[in-house]
Parts: sequence; C-alpha cells; structure tokens
Amino acid sequence: MLIKPNRGPAALTRQRRAVGIMKLVALMLGLGLTGSLLFGDMGLIQYWKMRQHARQLEEDIQALRQGNAALRLEIERVQHDPARIEELAREQLGFVRKGETVYQLAEEPRAGSN
Repeated sequence: MLIKPNRGPAALTRQRRAVGIMKLVALMLGLGLTGSLLFGDMGLIQYWKMRQHARQLEEDIQALRQGNAALRLEIERVQHDPARIEELAREQLGFVRKGETVYQLAEEPRAGSN
C-alpha cells in the first residue's frame, strides 16, 4: 500500500493546474495531428484526390490506347486497301474516274452581301 504524503491546498492546486495544462497540451497535440492527417500535404484528403486523379489518368490512357489501335488500323487500310485509297482520293483530292460526271452545288449569295 502506498502512503501519500499530506499536501497542502497550494500543492494540490498546482498539481491540478499542471494536470489541466498537460491535458490541454495533449488535446492540442491530438488536434494538430488529426488536422495534419486529414488536411496535410500527405493527408487523407490529398490521398483521395490523388487516387481519383490516378483513376482518371488510367481512363485517359485506356481511351488513348483504343484511339491508337483505331489509328493503326486506319494506317494499315490506307497502306494496303485499294478501296480506302480510292475513297480518300475522292473525298480529299476530288479525284474522279474516267467517264464520271461531277456536279458541284454552289451556294446562293446571301441578301445584302456582294
């Protein structure tokens, strides 16, 4: 059994004050650590934002891969498919076959413009 020495009221008041200050310091330290954990540069909120950004980048990469595959297929067709080559020549260069007649539609001039 531990026997406590008889302390006066001033000593008890100092002890209570010290315990109160220690509790306050511990509370402030806990709040600071919690704030840092949530809102710091490497906190949870930043972590969630970075995970969302990583997901978005993965989706972008997947879309780019699909686009690249489509472009590779188009390159293959342009290099080796005579029908595609003819189609591009007609669309982009205005080529026509012998004996074909080409009709061009002209826009009517708008009222008030010369």
